[in-house]
Amino acid sequence: GIGRQIFSCRLTPESFEKHLAPARTFLLEAEAKQFQARGMGTHIGPRDLLVINSDGPIKNSYRFPDECVRHKIADLVGDLALVGRAVKGRIVAYKSGHALNQQLARKLYEAAQQQERIAKFGTDALLDIRQIAKILPHRYPFLLVDKVIEIEGETRIKGIKNVSFNEQFFQGHFPGTPIMPGVLIVEAMAQVSGLLFAQRLEHTGKLAVLLSMDNVKLRKSVVPGDQLILISETNRLRKRTAQCQCKAMVGDIVVAEAQIKFMLVDDEKV
Repeated sequence: GIGRQIFSCRLTPESFEKHLAPARTFLLEAEAKQFQARGMGTHIGPRDLLVINSDGPIKNSYRFPDECVRHKIADLVGDLALVGRAVKGRIVAYKSGHALNQQLARKLYEAAQQQERIAKFGTDALLDIRQIAKILPHRYPFLLVDKVIEIEGETRIKGIKNVSFNEQFFQGHFPGTPIMPGVLIVEAMAQVSGLLFAQRLEHTGKLAVLLSMDNVKLRKSVVPGDQLILISETNRLRKRTAQCQCKAMVGDIVVAEAQIKFMLVDDEKV
C-alpha cells in the first residue's frame, strides 16, 4: 500500500526536473482493475505507470521512496500553471488532488484579476454603476446593483449592493427599525441575473423580464451599513426563457436565496 509520505522543496526549473518530473502517475491495483473492467487502459501495463498493491509496485519499482507524493506535487505545479502568472509563496498541500488544486488556482486567478483591475482603473469593478445603467433599464431608486466584480462567461456573476440608510424604503420599512424589504433583495438578485444575460442578449433586441420565483428563502435581516453580495448562476438559458439560482450574502452569511425564471422578450414591448 501507500503509507504517509511528506516531501518539500524549493521549486526551480532544476529542482522540478530532478525531483518532480521523474515521479510517475500511480494508482492502486483495485482501481486499475476497475478501469480495465470498463474497457479503459487495457493497453497499459504496470510498467507504464505505478500500479500498487499491499506489497508495493507490481512488476515495477519506485524511483524515489516517496515517489507518490512527489507526483502529487508535480500535479499541483501543473494545476497552478492555469493561473497564467508567476506564483510566489509557500504552499502546503494535504491530501490534495486536481479538484482542490484547481479551486486554489481559480482563487489565485480571481485575486490577480482583481489586483490588476484596481491597478489599471482604481477599482475592482468589472462593471461600475455607469456601465450598469447602460445595460439595465432600471433607474433610481430602483436600480439595486452598484457594481459587478466577477463574471464567468454566461454561467456566473457576482455583484454588489451597498445598503445605505439614505435608501427611500427605510423611511417606511420600518421607522426606528430599518430593515431592507425582502422583495427588494430578490429584485436585486434578479437585476444581477439580467446583467449576466446581457452579453448573450446584446444586439438581439431582447430583454430578460421576471417570469417566476421558486424556493424563495429570506434567512436574515439586511440593515443599513450592510453590503449585499449578489451571486447568480445560470441553470438554463434557452431561446425564450432563462433560469438562475441566486443567493444574496452579507459577509459569509446567506441572507436570501431563490430560483428565478425569466422570459426573454423584445425590448420595445417593455
